[in-house]
Amino acid sequence: MSKNEILELVQAKRQKCTVYTRVMGYHRPVESFNLGKIGEHRQRKQFVEH
Repeated sequence: MSKNEILELVQAKRQKCTVYTRVMGYHRPVESFNLGKIGEHRQRKQFVEH
């Protein structure tokens, strides 16, 4: 079974996930960003603080 076929089978069980990020001291959903900010968000590097 291909990946697309599996996704079609479970489409009814899927739900939208809202991603939040911290901007200027408060949390905002990424989906409310303009195109420039979305591009900047995709370029960010994830890190783990030790």
